[in-house]
Amino acid sequence: MHSDFPQSSVEAKTRHDLAQLYRLIAHFRMTDIIDTHISARVPGTEDHFLINRYGVLFHEMRPEDLVKIDTAGNPVDPIDPADAESSKVNAAGFTIHSALHMARHDLACVIHTHTADGMAVSTQKHGLLPITQHALRFHNRLAYHDYEGIALELEERERLVADMGTHNAMILRNHGLLAAGRTIAEAFVNIYYLERACQAQIKATSGGAELVIPSEEVRERTAKQFERPTALQYCERVWNSAIRLL
Repeated sequence: MHSDFPQSSVEAKTRHDLAQLYRLIAHFRMTDIIDTHISARVPGTEDHFLINRYGVLFHEMRPEDLVKIDTAGNPVDPIDPADAESSKVNAAGFTIHSALHMARHDLACVIHTHTADGMAVSTQKHGLLPITQHALRFHNRLAYHDYEGIALELEERERLVADMGTHNAMILRNHGLLAAGRTIAEAFVNIYYLERACQAQIKATSGGAELVIPSEEVRERTAKQFERPTALQYCERVWNSAIRLL
């Protein structure tokens, strides 16, 4: 496969970090064969972003397997100009990720998953319950988007953006989870803890016992504690620890 990309050192690092993120998502068992996706904005470009070449499993992702596309879904610097399949991306992935990258220039990375627990919580009318410290990270900071079918219609992008608002995480009803971040590290932290919160909720609600829910004052205070000025430094610390698993 062609790998001599005309790219800046900044893009090369973004490719490297994004490929590592794909492998971490595989390590933590948040994959769905080939049908979820992660994207990263290419710094210094006009809404160009990197996303996986459709058909590459997450655990085998390499920097050269990431396709750079524009807001129309066209490959920029195709992997192999003579082979359209080499730069093919998931159509639904393009719809979801292009919507957020076009509207939210503060976000560097967007992750979408179809985990069993994430999908299970997405079907529960009450959504994510404030019953664990992990869930309280997202208290009053979690968006919801109603299911409209497979995200193939570009018109859905406006509604995705409107529902996301200023949040960095969203539950796609009857579908799965979405998390984003100002950095790749922050996006990873957000999806990791959102997933863990969903796992805990499914276990807790399956037991049938009455749940203990903290007061609203405690919920909001906890959420604000996660927004401390050193939050991005914490994310980098988590990231640097996690990539040693690779």
